[in-house]
Amino acid sequence: MANTTKYDLVVIGGGPAGYAAAIRAGQLGKKVACVEQERPGGTCLNWGCIPSKALLKSAELYSKIQHCDDFGISVKGVDYDFSKIIGRSRGVADTMAKGIAFLFKKNKVDHFTGVGTINVPGMVEITDGPDKGKILPTEKILIATGCKPRRLPDLEVDGERVMTSRQALEMKKQPKSIVIVGAGAIGAEFAYFLNAFGTKVTLVEMLDQVLPIEDHETAAVVAKEFKKQGIDCRVSTAVENIKVAAKNVKMDLVKGDQKESITADSILLAIGVNANTEGLFSPRMKLDLHRGYVKVDDNYESSVKGIYAAGDIIGPPWLAHVATYEAVQAVQGMFGHSKPKRVKLFPGCTYCLPQVASIGKTEKKLKEEGVAYKVGKFPFQASGKAVASNQPEGFVKILVDEKYGEILGAHIVGADATELIGEYCLGMQLETTVEEIHHTIHAHPTLSEATMEAAATVFGEAIHI
Repeated sequence: MANTTKYDLVVIGGGPAGYAAAIRAGQLGKKVACVEQERPGGTCLNWGCIPSKALLKSAELYSKIQHCDDFGISVKGVDYDFSKIIGRSRGVADTMAKGIAFLFKKNKVDHFTGVGTINVPGMVEITDGPDKGKILPTEKILIATGCKPRRLPDLEVDGERVMTSRQALEMKKQPKSIVIVGAGAIGAEFAYFLNAFGTKVTLVEMLDQVLPIEDHETAAVVAKEFKKQGIDCRVSTAVENIKVAAKNVKMDLVKGDQKESITADSILLAIGVNANTEGLFSPRMKLDLHRGYVKVDDNYESSVKGIYAAGDIIGPPWLAHVATYEAVQAVQGMFGHSKPKRVKLFPGCTYCLPQVASIGKTEKKLKEEGVAYKVGKFPFQASGKAVASNQPEGFVKILVDEKYGEILGAHIVGADATELIGEYCLGMQLETTVEEIHHTIHAHPTLSEATMEAAATVFGEAIHI
């Protein structure tokens, strides 16, 4: 059924890229439609960033209560209801999804539910879902369908014995033991969450450190703290011969020439993502792809004129905040509001305990590139606020150009690291030097003083170490 409305833009996908693009286009006065398979918010809001942070907050609170004696407070009979914890997480996602629906109405974005398929440039057909059969004529199309969790071949995901992050976010029953395959951000966060409530967690990573893309010293702190918490971390280890039974999962953990058989209630696959292009193109539509992801130019336009793409669907780093930035840039560019920018600098965050946040280059990368650099490092155990809060683990580390003092990278592990990284993000965006951070007065006592002190250590002028 053809739609009588001619749109300026139809966005396919309603996640952080899709809904941001639709809202921004609405703000620019354009006639916009957004087609989303489920409800607005996409994976991030409904099955990723937001509900997982609700789970992690429950784990953090439960852990703090268990250690409240450290603060001179006694609490008796502490217990938890796993189903309520999961239920609260889903409720948070519900609330946020309603917020996006409100923003669509506020910005006059038409929302359609179903699978958006591109048959020809200038037309999107809804081929499945409640709005199936509707055809949306449009001047421009933005693909923002994101990614879906990667699975292993011949291993059926049943939501109980075998899960991806999506099934883990709505677990009906807490597993007594679990093997988590992949120690990136998703794997590390679920390891922390489940372990906090008593699940026996084995975290397995093929590469040589947990959080493989992070600075090696940062990863070492996380591995050490995870071990203290009781998480069994296995690095440089592969998982082979997975066999799913009625009541458990058996597998081999292989490290070099050593093999160990292990049995657990469940296995969680946190091994990355694949581009979500299912149902996106009709057989007549041929867009250039690279490893399954849509190839775009500097204006976010694909190989077919008038069809754009942004967010996870164009490839790594697969971060919600990057997706939002790209989508807004794409929309502003396609409608002549401003010249679009490609992402060059972005923070990455992991919300386990201790938290991890970083931006820019790691030491390993700088050494590979032969860049002359200096290191400034300040431990949270020397921070009055961190010690007073009983959170002295971790540090702030800044990497700077040896000659000019330009900030090349920043790495934080510890309390509220994901909030603290913003200062360095702004500093690097403004091309601030490490000296300017050093000479900026920070309030006392705060955790943010550590960012100033780390800068001061570059010059050997830190006061508190």
